[in-house]
Amino acid sequence: MDNEMLKILKQYWGFSSFRPLQKEIIEAILHGNDTLALLPTGGGKSICFQVPAMMREGTCLVITPLIALMNDQIQNLKKLGIRAVAINSGMHSIEIDATYSNCLHGDVKFLYVSPERLENNTFQQVISKMKVSIIVIDEAHCISQWGYDFRPPYLRISEIRNIVKEAPYLALTATATPLVVEDIVSKLKFRQGRIFKASFERKNLAYRIFKENDKTGRLIRMLREEKGSAIVYVRNRKKTREIAEILKKNGVKSVFYHAGMDPKSRKNIQKDWTLNRAQVIVATNAFGMGIDKPDVRQVIHYDLPNCMESYFQEAGRAGRDGKPAVASLIFNNQDVVSAKRRLAESYPPLERIRNIYNALGNFYQIPEGSGKDVSFDFDIVEFSNHYEFNLMEVFSSLNFLEKEGFIYYNPSGGHYSKLLIQSSKEELYRYMVENPGSDRLLKELMRSYAGLFTDYVNINENQLAKRAEIDKTEVIKKLTYLDKIKLISYIPVKTKPQLVYVTERLNVANVLLSQENYRIQKEAAESRLQSFLDFINNPMECRSQQLLAYFAEKQTKRCGICDVCLARNKTDLNKIQFDKINDQIRNMLSGGPKHLYELTSAIREYPEEDIIAVVRWLLDHKRIIRNKDETLQWYEQLDMSF
Repeated sequence: MDNEMLKILKQYWGFSSFRPLQKEIIEAILHGNDTLALLPTGGGKSICFQVPAMMREGTCLVITPLIALMNDQIQNLKKLGIRAVAINSGMHSIEIDATYSNCLHGDVKFLYVSPERLENNTFQQVISKMKVSIIVIDEAHCISQWGYDFRPPYLRISEIRNIVKEAPYLALTATATPLVVEDIVSKLKFRQGRIFKASFERKNLAYRIFKENDKTGRLIRMLREEKGSAIVYVRNRKKTREIAEILKKNGVKSVFYHAGMDPKSRKNIQKDWTLNRAQVIVATNAFGMGIDKPDVRQVIHYDLPNCMESYFQEAGRAGRDGKPAVASLIFNNQDVVSAKRRLAESYPPLERIRNIYNALGNFYQIPEGSGKDVSFDFDIVEFSNHYEFNLMEVFSSLNFLEKEGFIYYNPSGGHYSKLLIQSSKEELYRYMVENPGSDRLLKELMRSYAGLFTDYVNINENQLAKRAEIDKTEVIKKLTYLDKIKLISYIPVKTKPQLVYVTERLNVANVLLSQENYRIQKEAAESRLQSFLDFINNPMECRSQQLLAYFAEKQTKRCGICDVCLARNKTDLNKIQFDKINDQIRNMLSGGPKHLYELTSAIREYPEEDIIAVVRWLLDHKRIIRNKDETLQWYEQLDMSF
C-alpha cells in the first residue's frame, strides 16, 4: 500500500514524500474508516482525499460550499489528466444534465457538489447508480451551529449513507474548536471514526497586534520596512481601491482585488502579484482561498475579522515557505465599535428576513411554486432602494437564506462562457464542409480547447475572435446559431451578480426559519467575536499561545517573536524606573486584586507600555498571578535562596 501511495503522489503531484499526517489519514480512508482531519491552512488537505481516490475504484464525491475553490481544484486535476466535474447552484440546467450523464457513463474520478445539491432528487438517483469511492466533506465546520460558518444543508450529509452505504467519510477543516470537532463527528454519524489533528503552531510566523490611531501611517511604514510580498485585508470593496491608491502614492507598488471585479481584471491582478510585479495586494476576504503563493512575507489586517477562525486562516497565508513571516493587525477603538455593530446588523429579525425573501419573489414576479434553479441578474443596491431596505440587512438576509438552502447568491457573476459540442465528430465535420462560413470558427474552437465533446469547457469569446480573425459580436452570433440548431450547447457568461432559487418560491408563511437555530448561531457569533476582541486586547500573553489555546492546544511555549514576547524580551527601563513601577504595583495590589487598566490609570508618571512591561515580568516570575476574572493579585513566596 505504501509503495502505491507514494507512486501516485509522485506520478500526479510530483512529491516524493507526504507532509505530516497525510499518510496516516490516507491509510485510515483506505481501511474504510470514517475520518476527521484538522489541518491548518496550507497543510495539504486535498492530497488526503485525492491520493486515496486515485487508488480506489469509482468516483470520489466532494461536498464543498466554496465554488471558487471547487473550480480551482477541478482545473488543477484536469491539468494532471484526471477527470473531474462539478455541480453547483450557479450552473445552467442543461450543463447539470450533461454532468450527470458523464458521471453515469464516463470515467469521472472526482465529482464536486455544493451541499444544497444533496437534497435534489435527481442527484440522489444519479449517485445511487454510481460507484462512490469516498465521500469528502470539505469545510466540515459548516455542519456545526457552533462553527463560524454554519450551513443547515450540511446537516443532511449523513442521510447520504442511506444511498451510498459503503463509502467512508473524510471530513476536512482548517479551524475547529473542541466543541465543533465533537459536533462534526456526531452529526456525520461516524462509524469506526478516526481523528487526526495537526498542531496549528506556526513557528516561523510572528503575530503582532498594533493599537494605532494613525492606521494608514503605520501600514505604510510596515510595508516600506519589509519589501517582500504582502496581503492587506480590508472589510469592503471601496476600501481596497482607496488603500491601494494611498500605498502607490507613497511608493509601495500595490494592486487591489475584490469579488465585484470582472474576471479578466481579477486574473491579471492576481498574476501581477503572484509574479511579484506588485509587492502588495489589497483585498477583501474573497481573496486567498486556493491561492498557493509560498513567499508571502506579510499578511496585514487593516480591519478586524469577525472571529479567531477567520483571522487564523487569513494570517496563515504568510510564510508558507517556512521562512520568517509576519501576520500583523492594526486597530483602534472605532474598529471595535464597528465590529460589534456589524455583528448586530448581520442578524436582522427573522420577520425581516422573511419579508426580504418575499420581496425578492415580487421583484422578479415569480409565482409561488415556481422559479427553482432559475437564475436572475441581481443588483442588490437597486433592490434595496426599490423596497427601501437597509443594504446591510439585505446582504445579511441573503446570506442567511443561502445558508438555509433557499437561494444561491453570487455577487460577482460568472467567469467564463461555457460550451459543449453536442454532435458527433462526423456530424460536425459534415456541417463544416457544407457551411464554410462557420468552418474557421469551429476549427479555432477545437484547436483552442480540449474536451469539448465530453464536458462543458470554459471559453473566451475575445480570444476566439482574434484567432478566427472575426468580430466578437459575430462570434457570439454564430455560437448562438449553432446552439439553436443543437450542433453545440453554448451558455454565455453572465457578468452581473446572480441570484438563483435553489427551491421553488414559497409562500412567506412556509419560509420556516428556526428561532432556535437563529438564537444559537447569533450567540455563537457573539462569543466568537468576544474571543477575538479579548485576543487583540490582551498584551500580557504570547499571541501564539493565545491562538493555540483557542484551538485547545494548551501545553505550548512562548513563540519569542510576537509583539508581546518582543516587548517582554527587551524592556527599555533602567533599574530605578523598574523598581519604582514595581513598588507602586505592589502597594496597589497589597490592598486587593486590581485590573490592569486600574494600574495603568493610577500610575500616571510612566507610559502605559512601561507599566505593562513590568506587569509581564512580574507574571513571568510568579510575583503576581492573574485570577479567573482577569484581576491581578500580588503573590508572596518564601525566599528559598541562600
